[in-house]
Amino acid sequence: MMALCFSSFSSSSVHHLNPISLFSSNKGNINIGCCNGTTYRPRFRACSTNKDVPDFLSADWLESRRKRPFGPRLNFSAEEAVQHQLDALKYNDQPRPDYGVEVMYRFAGFDPFERSTYFGPFFDLGQFERFRRIFHHSTYRVLLGHKERKVLSSFWVKENRFKQRVWIRGPRPEEEEIFQFTMFQRMGGSWDGYWLTESVLHDGDGFAGGVAY
Repeated sequence: MMALCFSSFSSSSVHHLNPISLFSSNKGNINIGCCNGTTYRPRFRACSTNKDVPDFLSADWLESRRKRPFGPRLNFSAEEAVQHQLDALKYNDQPRPDYGVEVMYRFAGFDPFERSTYFGPFFDLGQFERFRRIFHHSTYRVLLGHKERKVLSSFWVKENRFKQRVWIRGPRPEEEEIFQFTMFQRMGGSWDGYWLTESVLHDGDGFAGGVAY
């Protein structure tokens, strides 16, 4: 890694500088000659350093980046975004209770200030606690700690919209459900290019008995 090390000129003023090539073989110690015979050293020179992070960032910057909460990544495809969310739900309580649901919330593409059809019906999901409670509803809880899953179908609605139907076998006996994930690629803004979740719908009437959220 290269850094810029600053040093001052050896003379107080510079009048007419001769041209200097940036491709000189003597880059480590470049002198600038002037018409009056005075030699000046440049204000900065390239020097090597073994540091992992630039000087203007805190010492723990790299470690904090490694520990950032898991969520959407620019390099995830639509299929990978669905897979990562399902993996998080499979190990929902690792490393802490409902961590998988937290991951789902980070991938959610709804506006927290408006009612959303993320689960089908219009719900106010601006508060994480309401979002979390729905995943513990009798229909959606099959996703939490599920034992097995199988992709039933995948198709592209359009270039930036993707749907996938997934069969899930839950942790309790005879607990099976089918869900449809709809992913969309955000255009513009700070999430430009990221795949986010538009909805996770139960393949049936998932709220037939009502839900308290």
